[in-house]
Amino acid sequence: MTIPQASRYCIDLHCHSTASDGALSPVDLVARAVEQGVTHLALTDHDTLDGTGEAREAALQQNLVLINGIELSCVWRKHTIHVVGLDMREGDAGFAAKVANQQANRWKRAAAIADKLVRHVAGCERSVLDQATTLAGGDVPGRPHFARALVEAGLVKDQAQAFRKYLGSGKPGDVKAFWPELEEVVQWITGAGGIAVLAHPRKYKLTATRLRALVADFMDAGGEAIEVVTSGQSSGDLGFLAELCRRHSLLASQGSDFHFPGASWCELGRIPPLPDGLVPVWERFRSPPQ
Repeated sequence: MTIPQASRYCIDLHCHSTASDGALSPVDLVARAVEQGVTHLALTDHDTLDGTGEAREAALQQNLVLINGIELSCVWRKHTIHVVGLDMREGDAGFAAKVANQQANRWKRAAAIADKLVRHVAGCERSVLDQATTLAGGDVPGRPHFARALVEAGLVKDQAQAFRKYLGSGKPGDVKAFWPELEEVVQWITGAGGIAVLAHPRKYKLTATRLRALVADFMDAGGEAIEVVTSGQSSGDLGFLAELCRRHSLLASQGSDFHFPGASWCELGRIPPLPDGLVPVWERFRSPPQ
C-alpha cells in the first residue's frame, strides 16, 4: 500500500461523495480525508456541485483546504470522456446553470432507460424509475441501479442477467448519455476561471495514438492539465502520462478517484507523488499551497 505523500502537503484532487456516486456524505468524506492525512482536497462529484456547501463547512471546521471541483461528462469522437474542473470561481452563476443542465440531462437519460424497460421487460412498471432512484440514494440512477430494481421486482434472477438481457451494450435499456461535446465542457470550466483537467486518461482504453489525438483536441479546446497520477494505474501508464505531460507542457494533476472506504487502491490521499519535471496544477490555483 502506498503511504500518503511524504511531503509537507498531501493533495488529492479527485474524489466523490453521496452527491454523486460516492459512498460517504460530503461531511464524512472530509473527515476521512483528514484521517488519511490529506491537507488539500477537491470534491469532484459527477456533474453536480450539490455537495460543495456541506464539504466546505466541514473543511473549515477541520482545517482542511477545500478546492472547488467537479467531474463533467462529455463526448469526444463518440467516446464518453470525463473532465475534472478545478479552482472555478466560487458561486459562478453561469457555471452553476450549465451544471444544472447537465444534471437535467442525466435525469432525461434515466427516464429514457425506464421507458425502454417498461416496453421491453414483461411485468416492468413505471415505478421502476422511482425504485432505481431510491437505490441510488435519491441521486440520478444509472444502469446498475435499474438492474438492482429489476432483481428486487423479481423480473430477473440477478444483475448479471439484467445486463445480459436488457441493460448491456446494444440491449433495449442501453441508452446513450446525452452529454455535450468535449470542447463545450472545457469552455464551461475555463469560463468560470477554472482549470480543465483530462481525468484518468488511461481508463478510456484508447490506443496511444488515439489518446494523443484526444490530448491535442483537449488542448485546442483550452484544456491545461492531465491527471498523471491516479489510483490503480500501472507504472507503465504513469510513465507514459508523465512523458505526455512533459511533451505538451501540460500541468500535472493527481487524485485518488475515491468512491468508497475499504479499497486500499483508491483510498483518499494514498497516491504516489508526481514524477519529477512536471508542473503541478495547484501551482496555478488562486491560492496555491505555499
